[in-house]
Amino acid sequence: SSSSLLNRLQLDDDLDVETRDLFVTVDDPKKHVCTMETYITYRVTTKTTRAEFDLPEYSVRRRYQDFDWLRNKLEESQPTHLIPPLPEKFVVKGVVDRFSEEFVETRRKALDKFLKRITDHPVLSFNEHFNVFLTAKDLNAYKKQGMALLSKMGESVKYVTGGYKLRTRPLEFAAIGDYLDTFSLKLGTIDRIAQRIIKEQLEYLVELREYGPVYSTWGGLEVELSEPLEGVSACIGNCCTALEELSEDMTEDFLPVLREYILYAESMKNVLKKRDQVQAEYEAKLEAVALRKEDRPKVPTDVEKCQDRVECFNADLKADMERWQNNKRQDFRQLLMGMADKNIQYYEKCLTAWESIIPLLQDKPETK
Repeated sequence: SSSSLLNRLQLDDDLDVETRDLFVTVDDPKKHVCTMETYITYRVTTKTTRAEFDLPEYSVRRRYQDFDWLRNKLEESQPTHLIPPLPEKFVVKGVVDRFSEEFVETRRKALDKFLKRITDHPVLSFNEHFNVFLTAKDLNAYKKQGMALLSKMGESVKYVTGGYKLRTRPLEFAAIGDYLDTFSLKLGTIDRIAQRIIKEQLEYLVELREYGPVYSTWGGLEVELSEPLEGVSACIGNCCTALEELSEDMTEDFLPVLREYILYAESMKNVLKKRDQVQAEYEAKLEAVALRKEDRPKVPTDVEKCQDRVECFNADLKADMERWQNNKRQDFRQLLMGMADKNIQYYEKCLTAWESIIPLLQDKPETK
């Protein structure tokens, strides 16, 4: 059954836990009302056996802009790596209440996923900014200091000018770019259609809630039909509950995963563009050396360093792409399995509800 397959997927995750030495969770959202602003903070709990940490356990509170600061710092200091995306900061006012329990819980899950992605990364999880984010009681003090912890790679890429133009992207990276474009397009289409389906389900739900009680009020006028009419009314009510649960599952579990991976694809495209920029710089410098009027021109040190950056980008990008693909397969297996399971439960509940009124509609033998 789909439920047993879901349990097997969960078991695989549990087995991975045994090899980990860093665990991070996001929970306990709290609303803060100040004179100038209202915002939500989340508790970030860390348990670890790593020597880089002074204590085995930490608990700090962070707001969304702190997570955003962390992501920006990771992009600056680890430019060759794919940085997991954050959920979108802004919502449409009047459409989504960003302080509602549903929205806060959806965001909490996304922020928890964001930190777990970093925790599972063999390079990002050792980043100094990440350590500070997890342990510092007063993160604002570190933000003000500016913390000059950018790696040499980060500095070199950060200040590369945009004056270099790549002639041709290598075939393997061109294939990655084409895949990401198609992937984003497909997921974007699924996301739009899924949102329309949810909207139509909610509209249908409104009609059902008006539809069911009519049978009940009709039953008050028809003595002989009273019992089956009340049965139909109750059946429609049960179907309403089942549909409401299905819509909630799609909104809270299905759509956030789609959006995360749409943002993930954009993050990967940005890393790909940085790689192209460094390669373009390398090609331009190499060409400049070749044009010199020397019989056997020596390759300058800056050109060699540029070549090293290209090779570093290539290796890190390919490793992160492979890791991302593995995570994607696992995540979408669980997502689609969960979607199948929820739909099966929905139709089973509706089937049970309608089957329950069949005996009420059948002719009963007349008593003598």
